Amino acid sequence: MTQTTDAAAPVQAPPARRSRVHRAWFVAAVTFVTIIGAAAFRSLPGLLIDPLHEDFGWSRGTIGAAVSINLALYGLTAPFAAALMDRFGIRKVVAVALTVIALGSGLTVWMTAAWQLLLCWGLLVGLGSGSMALAFAATVTNRWFTERRGLVSGILTAASASGQLIFLPLLSWMVESYDWRPAAVTVALAALAVVPFVWILLRDHPADVGLKPYGAKEFIPKPAPVTGAARRTLSVLSSAVRTGPFWLLAGTFAICGASTNGLIQTHFVPAAHDHGMPVTAAASLLAVIGVFDVVGTIASGWFTDRFEPRRLLAVYYALRGISLLFLPMLLGPSVQPPMIFFIVFYGLDWVATVPPTLALCREQYGEDSAIVFGWVLASHQVGAALIAFLGGVARDVFGTYNMVWYASGTLCAAAALMALVIRRSPAAVPALS
Repeated sequence: MTQTTDAAAPVQAPPARRSRVHRAWFVAAVTFVTIIGAAAFRSLPGLLIDPLHEDFGWSRGTIGAAVSINLALYGLTAPFAAALMDRFGIRKVVAVALTVIALGSGLTVWMTAAWQLLLCWGLLVGLGSGSMALAFAATVTNRWFTERRGLVSGILTAASASGQLIFLPLLSWMVESYDWRPAAVTVALAALAVVPFVWILLRDHPADVGLKPYGAKEFIPKPAPVTGAARRTLSVLSSAVRTGPFWLLAGTFAICGASTNGLIQTHFVPAAHDHGMPVTAAASLLAVIGVFDVVGTIASGWFTDRFEPRRLLAVYYALRGISLLFLPMLLGPSVQPPMIFFIVFYGLDWVATVPPTLALCREQYGEDSAIVFGWVLASHQVGAALIAFLGGVARDVFGTYNMVWYASGTLCAAAALMALVIRRSPAAVPALS
């Protein structure tokens, strides 16, 4: 009987493994580190506007156009990247994307004309970063987790803010003390440094290592590669645009991008510098936003697992809009307590919108939710691109950013109302009641 028990021991191995940390959490950790490393390129655009203006004499509108192309491609590439991950796997797509980012950022040190900025920072870095967009986090979350998805999406979204926290002070110090070129090289090296971690440690699907997704009741075989990535991406879009929730989600997320990446991330540092604040101090404030962004986004993921995501979105957008209306009164040559309050408040709300938006995409569009979210993210980046460009033009024309702050605050109020009218999916009503 003892031998029989011993022989049967391997059968009991799977239950014994339940007490260990599920492999999904290690995949999430690698994804988190990958997004942190890639976040360096998102920390740099706001620091480049004044140095490039002084170095080459390019207008802020021209520099803003390069950032605008970058942000637009960041979003427009995302849905295709999600489909490519279904076709070729997460590792290959992300590794190539990081390499393209490094190439685009590294080549900027030799540019002499504005079109080269548009090509390198706009096109190459935009395409690479789009493949590293939140669709990457959505794909990992959907494949590896059936429980705690809100929390995981919040943690992975916060990774970008963590990267901003790490790189912004360093890059601003480089730009202020030396030049913008060492900062561009640092971005390229940071992207390249992450490639080995992705290739060695990341896995495409739980079935690759013989596991069920975290929280799943049954083993899920790895699906066959999906051919026709572009066709599938456009097909999903064609179906989604026939539904009302898609337009509401896309509209609210466009305003989200306009009021974060396009506005604060791109124009806060030069706007604060207009009021006499040192660049390093303004960049440090952006880094502090990154600190509280981590807290706010993870908390938002936790809230999304427990509360109605529509109401969460309405609250987030309303609070963001109110804070932007007060910002022009807070800018000055030094950092005062009201400005610190704004930074903390805004940081908590920075991308807190992502977990509930992801949850609504999953609720409405099921297995196609990662691609649909990619298209929703595209609208986010189109909104960001418009404000990145128009903000620079407004500064050139009016000599101040005040008009942009007020317009963005008003748009956030509209987003709050839009979030409240997103209908529930019939299948989701019992689970939420």
